[in-house]
Amino acid sequence: MSTKIIINLPSKDVEKAQSFYSALGYSMNPDFTEEDVACVVISDEIQVMVLAEKIFSKYTKREVADAWKVTETILALSVDSQEEVDALVDKALASGGSPVEQPDTHDMHSRSFYDPDGHMWEIVWFDPAGFED
Repeated sequence: MSTKIIINLPSKDVEKAQSFYSALGYSMNPDFTEEDVACVVISDEIQVMVLAEKIFSKYTKREVADAWKVTETILALSVDSQEEVDALVDKALASGGSPVEQPDTHDMHSRSFYDPDGHMWEIVWFDPAGFED
Protein backbone atom coordinates (compact mmCIF):
# COMPACT_ATOMS: atom_id res chain seq x y z
CA MET A 1 0.00 0.00 0.00
CA SER A 2 1.34 3.44 -0.88
CA THR A 3 1.56 6.16 1.74
CA LYS A 4 -1.02 8.89 1.38
CA ILE A 5 -0.92 12.37 2.84
CA ILE A 6 -4.01 13.99 4.28
CA ILE A 7 -3.64 17.69 5.06
CA ASN A 8 -6.11 19.16 7.53
CA LEU A 9 -6.77 22.89 7.18
CA PRO A 10 -9.08 25.11 9.25
CA SER A 11 -11.55 27.23 7.34
CA LYS A 12 -13.75 30.18 8.20
CA ASP A 13 -16.02 29.34 5.22
CA VAL A 14 -15.94 25.72 4.03
CA GLU A 15 -18.36 26.38 1.17
CA LYS A 16 -16.15 29.19 -0.17
CA ALA A 17 -13.04 26.99 0.18
CA GLN A 18 -14.77 24.13 -1.61
CA SER A 19 -15.73 26.43 -4.50
CA PHE A 20 -12.16 27.73 -4.67
CA TYR A 21 -10.54 24.27 -4.86
CA SER A 22 -13.17 23.08 -7.34
CA ALA A 23 -12.31 26.07 -9.56
CA LEU A 24 -8.69 24.85 -9.55
CA GLY A 25 -9.89 21.58 -11.07
CA TYR A 26 -9.81 19.42 -7.93
CA SER A 27 -12.70 17.13 -7.09
CA MET A 28 -14.41 16.57 -3.75
CA ASN A 29 -14.73 13.12 -2.21
CA PRO A 30 -18.48 12.99 -1.47
CA ASP A 31 -17.98 10.31 1.21
CA PHE A 32 -16.12 12.86 3.36
CA THR A 33 -17.77 16.12 2.32
CA GLU A 34 -20.67 17.72 4.16
CA GLU A 35 -21.68 21.14 5.52
CA ASP A 36 -18.64 21.76 7.77
CA VAL A 37 -16.11 19.48 6.06
CA ALA A 38 -14.83 19.17 2.50
CA CYS A 39 -12.42 16.50 1.27
CA VAL A 40 -10.43 17.95 -1.65
CA VAL A 41 -8.81 15.31 -3.85
CA ILE A 42 -5.50 16.65 -5.19
CA SER A 43 -4.30 13.23 -6.43
CA ASP A 44 -4.59 9.56 -5.50
CA GLU A 45 -1.99 10.17 -2.78
CA ILE A 46 -2.94 13.67 -1.57
CA GLN A 47 -6.17 14.86 -0.01
CA VAL A 48 -6.94 18.09 1.82
CA MET A 49 -9.55 18.05 4.55
CA VAL A 50 -10.99 21.55 4.84
CA LEU A 51 -12.63 21.74 8.26
CA ALA A 52 -14.76 24.49 9.75
CA GLU A 53 -12.75 26.05 12.58
CA LYS A 54 -15.23 24.69 15.15
CA ILE A 55 -14.51 21.15 13.88
CA PHE A 56 -10.76 21.67 13.43
CA SER A 57 -10.40 22.98 16.98
CA LYS A 58 -11.71 19.68 18.38
CA TYR A 59 -8.47 17.99 17.22
CA THR A 60 -6.04 20.23 19.08
CA LYS A 61 -5.70 21.90 22.45
CA ARG A 62 -3.73 24.74 20.87
CA GLU A 63 -5.22 27.92 19.46
CA VAL A 64 -6.11 27.62 15.78
CA ALA A 65 -3.80 29.87 13.76
CA ASP A 66 -5.26 32.66 11.67
CA ALA A 67 -3.34 32.07 8.44
CA TRP A 68 -3.87 35.72 7.43
CA LYS A 69 -1.80 36.80 10.45
CA VAL A 70 0.83 34.05 10.75
CA THR A 71 2.33 31.53 8.36
CA GLU A 72 1.74 28.15 9.90
CA THR A 73 3.00 26.18 6.89
CA ILE A 74 3.77 26.42 3.19
CA LEU A 75 2.02 23.72 1.21
CA ALA A 76 4.05 22.89 -1.91
CA LEU A 77 2.83 20.91 -4.90
CA SER A 78 5.07 19.91 -7.80
CA VAL A 79 3.84 19.89 -11.38
CA ASP A 80 5.32 18.70 -14.67
CA SER A 81 6.10 22.01 -16.39
CA GLN A 82 6.56 25.75 -16.00
CA GLU A 83 3.34 26.21 -17.95
CA GLU A 84 1.44 24.13 -15.39
CA VAL A 85 2.83 26.31 -12.58
CA ASP A 86 1.59 29.45 -14.29
CA ALA A 87 -1.77 27.98 -15.31
CA LEU A 88 -2.62 26.69 -11.83
CA VAL A 89 -1.54 29.86 -10.02
CA ASP A 90 -3.34 32.07 -12.56
CA LYS A 91 -6.46 29.96 -12.03
CA ALA A 92 -6.09 30.31 -8.24
CA LEU A 93 -5.76 34.09 -8.48
CA ALA A 94 -8.77 34.34 -10.79
CA SER A 95 -10.84 32.19 -8.40
CA GLY A 96 -10.38 34.17 -5.20
CA GLY A 97 -6.79 33.41 -4.23
CA SER A 98 -4.36 36.19 -3.32
CA PRO A 99 -0.84 36.67 -4.68
CA VAL A 100 2.30 36.03 -2.64
CA GLU A 101 5.44 38.12 -3.11
CA GLN A 102 8.35 35.72 -3.40
CA PRO A 103 11.96 35.75 -4.59
CA ASP A 104 13.10 34.13 -7.83
CA THR A 105 14.71 30.74 -7.40
CA HIS A 106 17.43 28.96 -9.38
CA ASP A 107 16.79 25.72 -11.31
CA MET A 108 13.08 25.81 -10.63
CA HIS A 109 10.02 27.79 -11.52
CA SER A 110 7.62 28.45 -8.67
CA ARG A 111 4.80 30.77 -7.81
CA SER A 112 2.64 30.96 -4.73
CA PHE A 113 -0.82 32.07 -3.68
CA TYR A 114 -2.92 32.31 -0.55
CA ASP A 115 -6.21 30.40 -0.58
CA PRO A 116 -9.37 32.14 0.72
CA ASP A 117 -8.46 31.18 4.31
CA GLY A 118 -4.91 32.56 4.01
CA HIS A 119 -3.08 29.23 3.70
CA MET A 120 0.02 29.60 1.53
CA TRP A 121 0.39 27.24 -1.44
CA GLU A 122 3.51 27.01 -3.61
CA ILE A 123 3.34 25.43 -7.05
CA VAL A 124 6.75 24.37 -8.30
CA TRP A 125 8.48 22.84 -11.31
CA PHE A 126 12.09 21.68 -10.94
CA ASP A 127 14.43 21.82 -13.95
CA PRO A 128 15.78 18.26 -14.25
CA ALA A 129 19.00 19.65 -15.80
CA GLY A 130 19.61 21.55 -12.58
CA PHE A 131 20.08 18.28 -10.71
CA GLU A 132 22.56 16.65 -13.11
CA ASP A 133 26.18 16.19 -12.01
